[in-house]
Amino acid sequence: MKNNRVYTVLLCFIWAGMILGISFLEAPVKFTAPSLTLAVGLDVGRHVFQAFNKIEIVFGTLLVILMVKSIFTFIVNSLFAVVLFLLILECFWLLPVLDERALLLIAGKIPERESPHVWYILFDAVKVVSLIAIGLVIMKKLPIVSEEN
Repeated sequence: MKNNRVYTVLLCFIWAGMILGISFLEAPVKFTAPSLTLAVGLDVGRHVFQAFNKIEIVFGTLLVILMVKSIFTFIVNSLFAVVLFLLILECFWLLPVLDERALLLIAGKIPERESPHVWYILFDAVKVVSLIAIGLVIMKKLPIVSEEN
């Protein structure tokens, strides 16, 4: 059971790091490249976020398995439920809407509605904070191993 907790901590921190690297570093920085057109940037972004979403689904599935095999506090379970809920919303609502909008922009058309992109940023920010909090809470309860000779 202790190993499940260690794997849960590692998975939470790796997932949070990937969100930070992709959503909060790669995505905004790519649009600062002067040679990158909006259409190409959006098309690359579509592919990156579709691939990353599949990775998040795998991470979410692994965390479900780890969470079922261990007993965690109400706080950890609640934070994990938030992460899963946001991931499900992204999969079935937000990413399809953002993808459709990107395709319109790539085709040179102006979308009728405002961009829901702010929701993606908010969802990812909440997921990062939740995943880090889960990892820290579980890590705090792990026994400290010392190497005494």
